[in-house]
Amino acid sequence: MYYQMFKHVLLGPGLKAYYRPWVEGSENVPAHGGAILASNHLSFSDSVFLPLVLKRKVVFLGKSEYFTGKGVKGAATRAFMQGVGTIPVHRGGGKASEAALRTGMQVLGGGELLGIYPEGTRSPDGRLYRGKTGVARLAIEAGVPIIPVAMINTDVAQPVGKRVPTREDIGVRIGAPLHISGYRGRQEDREALRELTDAVMDAIRAMSGQEYVDRDSAQYKRELDKAQRKASSEES
Repeated sequence: MYYQMFKHVLLGPGLKAYYRPWVEGSENVPAHGGAILASNHLSFSDSVFLPLVLKRKVVFLGKSEYFTGKGVKGAATRAFMQGVGTIPVHRGGGKASEAALRTGMQVLGGGELLGIYPEGTRSPDGRLYRGKTGVARLAIEAGVPIIPVAMINTDVAQPVGKRVPTREDIGVRIGAPLHISGYRGRQEDREALRELTDAVMDAIRAMSGQEYVDRDSAQYKRELDKAQRKASSEES
């Protein structure tokens, strides 16, 4: 209910009129059945503009804390997350990656589109970072294709820390599906998972034009934060 209301009544029409987002390759998204949309992650608004340009619903996974906030702010956050197709992943009683895998399998088993950011977090500097192999494992276990996606200019419209996007030409490029027939039964094979994940990231890089960095984005962010805290303490 929230998804259709946000996309077709409350949020979608205004965003389309103001930002006029463009899309290339929408024919690569199947009309029916489960599939993974594996995208680069430049901005919080990626999860808004990707579903906006597609006819089918896109489901994203989000931490359960987004859905448990109190008061008006908590209710607004919960409604927004539901409105953009996000479902909670409960981390209690197991690792977050396993919880995400189980939830993702349920989404794909229901024949829906699952949006995933293989980098695991937003890029700290606009470059494309090494993908986590969970996207490959999930595709192999669910038996669904991975469709590479490149978000364009969302980081310019809404950089980290900016709540409301500014007017920019935002685009979405969707590549040809990567089928997993050659990887069936290899969901525990680390080399196979890395090979398939790297193929996904290479397809994203080719469409986005981003510089590729072969390292973990979250780790790099922690290093940046540590360096900034150290610099601040030395200045004070």
